[in-house]
Amino acid sequence: MKIGLYFGSFNPIHHGHLIIANHILNEEWVERVWFIVSPQNPFKESASLLNENHRYHLVNLAIEGDIRMKASDIEFTLPRPSYTAITLAHLTEKYPQHEFAIIMGGDSFQNIHRWKNASYILENYEILVYNRPCFDISVDSTSKVKVLEAPLLEISATHIRRLIKERKSVKYLLPDNVIEEIEKGGYYRK
Repeated sequence: MKIGLYFGSFNPIHHGHLIIANHILNEEWVERVWFIVSPQNPFKESASLLNENHRYHLVNLAIEGDIRMKASDIEFTLPRPSYTAITLAHLTEKYPQHEFAIIMGGDSFQNIHRWKNASYILENYEILVYNRPCFDISVDSTSKVKVLEAPLLEISATHIRRLIKERKSVKYLLPDNVIEEIEKGGYYRK
């Protein structure tokens, strides 16, 4: 089975993430999408992150009932910070029956040369890059990188966290059950 691995902090997961995953599934670029919740991204400040178990729980709530999607906490057991190359090697060994592709935005792809073992990733895994405004992606025809046209929604987790902190509405930005859990847990208020 071809699995699309959607790596991220998901701090919190929002409709933008879900629409991209759904679009990639609908276009049949992959058969399933696994949301890989990263406990510590080497390029992001960890102080602003909600606890990884809470973020993993929010992803599970967001995709509840959609059997095409799965939340994964695989990086919780791997060395930190989380490096995509290590996670890919681990998943490939654990699930040899699956073919893995990476899902990422054009903004992340612009930085892939800075990733640990980037050449290994680029040579061994298909990368599905969805366009983001202001990030032109050009790849040669022999590359394993596919640039996808996908719905563009300018939804920012940073903006969502700010709205929550300011006690403003995040309705329509997040699934209702995720909003309820955030309110119940008092997440992002401090």
